[in-house]
Amino acid sequence: MIKRFDAIIVGAGQAGPPLAGRLTAAGMTVALIERKLVGGTCVNTGCMPTKTLVASAYAAHLARRAAEFGVRTGDVGIDMRAVAARARTVVSDAREGNEAWLAGMTGLTLLRGHARFTGPTTIAVDNEILTAPRIFLNVGGRASVPDMPGVGDVPHLDNTDMVALEAVPAHLVVVGGSYVGLEFAQMYRRFGAAVTVVERGERLIAHEDADVSDAVRDILEDEGIAIRTGANCIAFARHEDGVAVSVDCDAGEPVVIGSHVLLAVGRRPNTDDLGLEHAGIATDAKGYVIVDDLLQTNVPAIWALGDCNGRSAFTHTAYNDYEIVAANLLDGDDRTLSQRLVGYALYTDPPLGRIGMTQAQAEASGRPILVSSRPMTRVGRAVERGETKGFIKIVADAETQRILGAAILGVGGDEAIHGILDMMNADQGVAALRWAVPIHPTVSELIPTVLLGLEPVVRT
Repeated sequence: MIKRFDAIIVGAGQAGPPLAGRLTAAGMTVALIERKLVGGTCVNTGCMPTKTLVASAYAAHLARRAAEFGVRTGDVGIDMRAVAARARTVVSDAREGNEAWLAGMTGLTLLRGHARFTGPTTIAVDNEILTAPRIFLNVGGRASVPDMPGVGDVPHLDNTDMVALEAVPAHLVVVGGSYVGLEFAQMYRRFGAAVTVVERGERLIAHEDADVSDAVRDILEDEGIAIRTGANCIAFARHEDGVAVSVDCDAGEPVVIGSHVLLAVGRRPNTDDLGLEHAGIATDAKGYVIVDDLLQTNVPAIWALGDCNGRSAFTHTAYNDYEIVAANLLDGDDRTLSQRLVGYALYTDPPLGRIGMTQAQAEASGRPILVSSRPMTRVGRAVERGETKGFIKIVADAETQRILGAAILGVGGDEAIHGILDMMNADQGVAALRWAVPIHPTVSELIPTVLLGLEPVVRT
């Protein structure tokens, strides 16, 4: 017997549940299929547990600095079981809240199981067959395992494993010098582990400007994290003390011995076992579902939202995917992906808030640009908090006077960047922020000063 619905949503991550809410509120019957945990990566193994762990690591770091603030403490110890338990509580509370929300949704049927297409309008969930004229994929992604020599012969961790650890590694070797790897590197260094970051490229977070990359490296090295960039021949082998990681860098020991190895070299979409071929859904070479500007696939009435479509793998962009689809389907709007400005953050301490083009990207566009930067030592809030590492940089178009992009590496950078993001979304020029009167003392109050310092970039 085939069960009929007005819509089927595969995956209960960031886009799926709110879309179910909008569709059921519009009177539709909806099947939401989840094969594992409601809430997806963000709630269960991504944003919520990692940022909870970051908070614990920051508390330990600040406690060790207490004397700088005139506060006396004893020796700082880490109860990793308690740290992990706190993260689990945050996760379970969020997941249970989502589940309760879905349980009270009139018109929704939540199915637990593995969904596979049997045709363009039919999906099998275990022994049941469902059909609907509209199908939405929100299946997320998972950590990828790199094709490196010996990787299958040694124990290794991914982000899911890391948030479940209840003991501090003696020596954590992080393979991958981008966002996930660096957040875990600093976190576990503050928990007391020796940490080495191994990156194949010549610098960390290589898609950022070199000055941002260099500053992040300095911050991490100041905390005792070893950074091995230019690791051009990474390989793994078992060792009596854990895992031997060959790095073959130009300087330093050619092999690093770690008690634990974290692989943080990218993610892959959860699309390889959905039977997409039975529906004729097109994917790219990496398995991401190909979508147009409206998030529609090549098959009529099938959409793909969130990490599985390869169009910005962030929690907030997945949620925005839902907003775009719902607005177009239910509100008669004309919203598209190309209208979206994507901001993001690196949650090291201090954090990096980013929006728009880097300086390198702006220069590569060939347009005349203006650039200005100021160190966080100029920010009263940062001085008062004793957290003055980092800087603010803004890039603007010299002809249109529109902001092209910005980076705020410093205390509160992940929040302060929204002032610039909002101006860019509103399509306001530099002058609109130059004469703003920001609250004192805040990180944001330096932004008008940075704008006043914009100067042309002279190409050589």
